[in-house]
Amino acid sequence: MEFVGYFSNVFTFGNLLILVLGTIGGLLLGAAPGLSPTMAVALLIPFTFKMSPDQGLIMLGAVYTATVAGGAISAILLKIPGAPANIATVMDGYPMATQNKSKEALHYCFISSFIGGVIGIIVLIFFTPILANFALKFGPSHMFWIAIFGVTVIATLDSNSVIKGLFSGAIGLWLATIGYDSVLGVERFVFNPIFSGGINIIAALVGLFAIPQVLSMLENKVADTDQFVMEKKSVIDSFLYNIKRIKALTIGSITGVIIGLIPGAGGQIAGLVSYDQIKKMSKNKDNFGKGEPDGIIAAESANNAMVGPSLVPLLTLGVPGSPTAAVLLGGLLIHGMFPGPNLFTIYAETTWTFINSLLVAQFMMLIFGLYISGLAKHVIKTPVNYMAVAITILAIFGTYSVQHNFADVIVMLSLGVAMFFFSKLGFTASPIVLGLILGPIAETNFSQAKIIADTQNGIFSYLTSGYLNLTIISLCLLSIIYGFLSEKRKKNVKN
Repeated sequence: MEFVGYFSNVFTFGNLLILVLGTIGGLLLGAAPGLSPTMAVALLIPFTFKMSPDQGLIMLGAVYTATVAGGAISAILLKIPGAPANIATVMDGYPMATQNKSKEALHYCFISSFIGGVIGIIVLIFFTPILANFALKFGPSHMFWIAIFGVTVIATLDSNSVIKGLFSGAIGLWLATIGYDSVLGVERFVFNPIFSGGINIIAALVGLFAIPQVLSMLENKVADTDQFVMEKKSVIDSFLYNIKRIKALTIGSITGVIIGLIPGAGGQIAGLVSYDQIKKMSKNKDNFGKGEPDGIIAAESANNAMVGPSLVPLLTLGVPGSPTAAVLLGGLLIHGMFPGPNLFTIYAETTWTFINSLLVAQFMMLIFGLYISGLAKHVIKTPVNYMAVAITILAIFGTYSVQHNFADVIVMLSLGVAMFFFSKLGFTASPIVLGLILGPIAETNFSQAKIIADTQNGIFSYLTSGYLNLTIISLCLLSIIYGFLSEKRKKNVKN
């Protein structure tokens, strides 16, 4: 209970002010397409140089928490995830918006984000030593199969066809191989110098989601304000409904905690896996993709429950549990704080103040998020043509600001136009993005596994031995089988 003694540090005027500003800023940054939590935290790290370690970490933590939740705003209202962690939120969030349930969807988002976030921080506080030991069990072979499992989940995420879902995932995996091999350093599929650095994930994310949506808006007026109404919805009613969805909250929170512990996994995997699992376990499977609240609740509780546990391997081992946690590592180092036992001994006051601020930030995120939900009507009242222009400008700005490279803008626009035509053939963007994200994880860990296996009994034996490997392989096979069975069931229902 050591952390209790440091709570008062969070509520000093300076720290509390930074916490409020960080939360509000994070929500706004998260709502902007392309401005991911990782990029938001990275952009703010230079501003922490002249701050005290307490204040610098509080600001970065608040922004991290808020941007993960804030990305759901554009996901629900514009069908563009503000960050990779909000990809799954699009699937039922946007359909709810088209049904004049925009505020209801936003309420579910922030309430479930709050619940999942609090659970994640509690896990961080009480179970750090235990969970750190669990995270150590995951080696290169396990991380490789985790990535493959993520790809197989694609099969059940694609609403039209398992084959199309897997093919889309394969496209994403291929896109991930463009550029220099991270191990051998050789060029692959570099047809033009602009591809030498590979496909930037932010450029791909914005292009695959934003540009097709803009073109659809101009073609079909799908986002016309006549179809969107910011309805009156009681926060209390939304809260009561939310806490009754025990299954969705439980699946989302547990998934987020587990994924957060796995180094490098990130919120996008947590959101997609939890969405996949609640869909499989739901009695209303056919409602998913059409505006099912459980889809939002599971996805948003998962990607926020991931925040706390992702810091467990970071603070104890120096191994980030998410891309944003990796950036936070830089924030620790610039203040002379190195991960390990010293954080909880020499730097105990700063460390526990930072962790406690994350818990308080969840309440801040809930309050300001619900308030912003009411103001979001100004977004949906914008004429469709203006909205299309605004989204395009944000897409270009968000893409260019990552590396200050206009080539990323070209890649973004090219992928977006291609995705627009692919969507007409029944393909979806989510599997491509997921394949692009998981590709480097799978490749890097496979290369590491091969190096280790060469000193033992060979790569096949190394990848298929041990209960963890066999468990994850079984999940991969079950996911594919379930996808085909689900598709067959849908066809039988239609016939």
